[in-house]
Amino acid sequence: MPTLKYRSALAAAFAGIAFVSAAAAPPAMSTPGEAALRIFLRQTVASNAVPAVVAVIVNREQQIFIDATGKRDVANNVSLTPDAIFQIASMTKPITSLAAMMLYEEGRIGLDDPVAKYLPEYDGVRVLMLFNDQDASFRARPPSRPITIRHLLTHTSGIGYSFSDARLARIDDGKRTLVEIPLLHDPGERFTYGPNTAVLGSIIEKVSGQPLDVFLKARIFDPVGMRDTFFLVPPDKHDRVVTQHVRNGTAFTERPNPAMIQSPVRGDGGLYSTAGDYGRFMQVFLNGGRVGASPLVKDATIRLMTSNQIGRVFVVQQPSANAALAKPFPFGGGKDKFGFGFQIEASPAQPGLRSVGSYSWGGINNTHFWIDPQKQIGVAVLMQVRPYYDDAAITVLRGVERLVYQNLR
Repeated sequence: MPTLKYRSALAAAFAGIAFVSAAAAPPAMSTPGEAALRIFLRQTVASNAVPAVVAVIVNREQQIFIDATGKRDVANNVSLTPDAIFQIASMTKPITSLAAMMLYEEGRIGLDDPVAKYLPEYDGVRVLMLFNDQDASFRARPPSRPITIRHLLTHTSGIGYSFSDARLARIDDGKRTLVEIPLLHDPGERFTYGPNTAVLGSIIEKVSGQPLDVFLKARIFDPVGMRDTFFLVPPDKHDRVVTQHVRNGTAFTERPNPAMIQSPVRGDGGLYSTAGDYGRFMQVFLNGGRVGASPLVKDATIRLMTSNQIGRVFVVQQPSANAALAKPFPFGGGKDKFGFGFQIEASPAQPGLRSVGSYSWGGINNTHFWIDPQKQIGVAVLMQVRPYYDDAAITVLRGVERLVYQNLR
């Protein structure tokens, strides 16, 4: 496959899509539509599709819908509320990507800078050549080109997750560093979902001189008003955290929350957040990088992040090497593009769903969002169920999506 030659000024694949003028009236849900969506959410819980779900819709000015139903804690019969706190997992990635683009705007990192410029150990990465299925030994070679910041932002570095590659699942014994685990292909050759944004988080720390959680709070969470987003949940907010579930056939196994609720500080996952907070994050993109009258980043930066940055390469459906964690994902394999932190809808998946040019991602506990620049809305549907892309959870996601577009005005 020919090497991708990326440019910072790469023309958006969806340049023909007109962004709605800020002077236009912001969209809203019809009153019957709101009622239909609330009924649908309650039916999903009543049918045991998922134990709990919250959905939020925002336009560029305000939250236009939020509803929560089900149990925050099934074992203790505690009802879910709209301010419930979810572990959003890989929905952390777009946030970290935005943080990296802030450093790019400031001239502190370059999109085509080699990762080894900031993390010298990445001079030692190797590409997987041969894998011995008998003993999990392997041979690897130096990559044909270095991994760059751009590769990390677009998941084209070759770094993969072990839960979606059976070879890496055996190579990654928990003792190897990320650098010691081989790349699945040369940087820039194709799309492979992996902990690229974890590496990006380490670069943010190195360049900014701050821990990632401190940087995110100061530069994104506080300015945007994301008061319930963190890696370590404060003790006085523990009673709002949703328990996680693993599907076992038609039943669920619930994991009670620990006494201390926290995740490792990583760029690729681990954040806890609410539907309301993530709605505010989506509004930053609907408003071209602004929070109210104040610019968080430039509109040009938002357009870079949300336009095709992988050229002729496509998003590829990722296989599953651990069925308890994830089924094959995402939608759009073989057609969709990727920006900086977002998958971009290249053509309608089905009638009545999100517009071409919408950008999205999700988290492994079946937290999902998308932002539709044509319709000027952002939608998040949050659950706490594994495996990722669980059939029932996806039915909930698509059901919400259809009702949104049927009733938007």
